[in-house]
Amino acid sequence: MYVHVPYLNRRRFLAMGAGAAASLQAQAPKKRVAAIITMYTQDHGFYSHAAVIVGRLLEGYSPDGKFTAPRTQLVSMYTAQVPANDLSRGLSKKYGFKIYPTIKDAMTLGGEDLAVDAVCFIGEHGDYPYNARGQHLYPRYELMEPIIEVFRRTGKVVPVFSDKHFSYSWSKAKQMYAWSQELKYPLMAGSSIPLTMRTPLLEIPYEAEIENALTLGYGELDAYGFHTLEALQCMVERRKGGETGIRSVEWLEGDAVWRWRDGQGRWSIPLLAAALSRYPHPKPGRLEDNVKKPVAFLLEYRDGMRAVAYMLEGQVNAWSFAAKIKNSAEPVSTFFEQGDEPGSRPFPHFDGLVHCMEELFVTGKPLYPVERTLLTTCTLSMLFESRAWKRRIETEQLGISYRSPRHIYFERA
Repeated sequence: MYVHVPYLNRRRFLAMGAGAAASLQAQAPKKRVAAIITMYTQDHGFYSHAAVIVGRLLEGYSPDGKFTAPRTQLVSMYTAQVPANDLSRGLSKKYGFKIYPTIKDAMTLGGEDLAVDAVCFIGEHGDYPYNARGQHLYPRYELMEPIIEVFRRTGKVVPVFSDKHFSYSWSKAKQMYAWSQELKYPLMAGSSIPLTMRTPLLEIPYEAEIENALTLGYGELDAYGFHTLEALQCMVERRKGGETGIRSVEWLEGDAVWRWRDGQGRWSIPLLAAALSRYPHPKPGRLEDNVKKPVAFLLEYRDGMRAVAYMLEGQVNAWSFAAKIKNSAEPVSTFFEQGDEPGSRPFPHFDGLVHCMEELFVTGKPLYPVERTLLTTCTLSMLFESRAWKRRIETEQLGISYRSPRHIYFERA
């Protein structure tokens, strides 16, 4: 049934009172979302990113520990792969969205004109190869191209959320960002880790002078290396002068990590101790004994700040951060909570990410800068080049500068 709602100016809207205004907003039709994904599975303890993100769009989520019903409506889906354990077809029947054979059809609902209000793009998980450098060759660029083709052909655009990093290729990543600048559609991307709760609560003071910074990560070096860089970048981008980009990168692995730590990287030792101290269940023993295949990402920023991301599989199973701020005697540090305790809902750290995604879809305004993910994506790509070439690389490609908002969202509870 169509209901006519007369135009309201700001004065009339405020005069209605908060309750009436909220009621009017509740009557407004929900933004229609198309999900463009590689695959949708969930079994034997494995959850695809489609399950933990789109699943929240269907069933609700709890940012800051408070349940929120979906504020948008999933109306269409495209899946690049349909494995035997696919869930998307059953969910389509349960929730009433339609699965289309092409990305174009998912965005036009089978017609010719753009027929959705937002795009949730998840190019994570699926049967895709790795290259010789160890990068997972997800076709994110190739799946984004048909989305852009619909925008160009119809002359219309909508907000797009792109999960994780843009691409394994820094040049493809820059093109994906350039499309958003050219066509002027709101774009948000990235990891769930910067948006989860921090223990202790730490927000780097805006315009702080950071001398050195460090993050600790673990796991698969492509997928989880990205999370580790995002955990670093969301903190250091608040420093004095804003983000300036990265001058050089170097990938170290094996015993070279410990030699660097005890030599040129001695500045990282107190930060390493501070970051390790934040883990709620520290593993006893020496790092050198626990971590069989250490990796370090060395980053020199264009403004002179130095940073290192240690990948310490065998010692840690989550992310932490530490930094030395000028004129502070002790490092500041924090632990990024994931909340996967026995009896908890699965992957609660995704609640903050979905909250930001829905805010983008509803308001058209990203809650954090997409340039963060452009920089981390390109940095990881260049680090894999350093791994292949076995040397430090000067990175003119990483001259990506931006300013972080003074007030930025992450979960507080």
